Amino acid sequence: MIALLIGSASALFFAFVGTPLFIRLLVNKGYGQFIRDDGPTAHHTKRGTPTMGGAVIVGSVLLAYFLTHLLMMATGSPVGGPSASGLLLLFLAAGMGLVGFADDYIKISKQRSLGLSAPAKIIGQSAVGIVFGVLALKFPNAEGRTPASTAISFIRDTPIDLAFAGTLVGAILFVVWSNLIITGASNGVNLADGLDGLAAGASILVFGAYMLIGIWQSNQSCGTPGAGSVCYEVRDPLDLALIAGSMCGALVGFLWWNTSPAKIFMGDTGSLAIGGAIAGFAILSRTELLLVILAGLFVMITLSVIIQVGYFKLSGGKRVFKMAPLQHHFELKGWQEVTVVVRFWILAGLFVAGALGIFYAEWVVG
Repeated sequence: MIALLIGSASALFFAFVGTPLFIRLLVNKGYGQFIRDDGPTAHHTKRGTPTMGGAVIVGSVLLAYFLTHLLMMATGSPVGGPSASGLLLLFLAAGMGLVGFADDYIKISKQRSLGLSAPAKIIGQSAVGIVFGVLALKFPNAEGRTPASTAISFIRDTPIDLAFAGTLVGAILFVVWSNLIITGASNGVNLADGLDGLAAGASILVFGAYMLIGIWQSNQSCGTPGAGSVCYEVRDPLDLALIAGSMCGALVGFLWWNTSPAKIFMGDTGSLAIGGAIAGFAILSRTELLLVILAGLFVMITLSVIIQVGYFKLSGGKRVFKMAPLQHHFELKGWQEVTVVVRFWILAGLFVAGALGIFYAEWVVG
């Protein structure tokens, strides 16, 4: 628990102090956000606001994670050094953040709303996701547990195993499955990042839930004295909880400057990194299908885009929403931006509470 406190507090400090310094750097270089002409007209006042703030979030988490482990090792704590699961999760978040950084840099340098081409973006995301998927099935610990498994999981691994036709086939199918989760989560957060503080605030709630899940899985880990028969086969739950706490701290520090009116945007650098981290938590904590409920707000926003585009094509130009993603629909209905953000935070909290309730109820029933 001391490690969790150190990691969360240090990440909050790094982000809170680092964000205004990063803002000053971006302003001096003239790196401002380009606003789409087809978006809500009220957003045109945001043109020129510094972006790529996600670099501060990722950097703060990395610094907090390794600083915490250095302090724990120096004091002889049983927490020890970084784990395979922790390093894989950080790789996934940082790798997706780099893809987002390239996208953001092209936007601001070319002064346009489109950055990387769709194929280039998909290739970048897929490359990071494939490396993560391959490595996640390696590095077994003393009990033989690897960071991920080929079984599809809900609250724990289910009997549905992708390795039904052999180890190699299972590994290939797992890489495809994990990439679907990573792409869906990263794009979901990216679509939600349209209003000041919306994605950051909702993500804090999701990472807070994964911190609690990691602590609970550590206390009820299979082989731990006192753990019941309904235990968890997760390789490094406490280290995952440390990263989740660090993500919460970094996002809280960033949100101080990102709340309306935002002094800086996280950009694709932040949204892709956060989405990648959320997907990584789902895969490594064996809660893949639970993610649909836990990150319900992001799922809802993504579905609004799918419905809008699909209906537009099928109906020959008609729309279900005034504008997609969903948050802009309510803006165009007359809701103030802050009202939309706070109400969507409430929805995110309800989804998270429901998912945690299901997680705990499964253990109680079991």
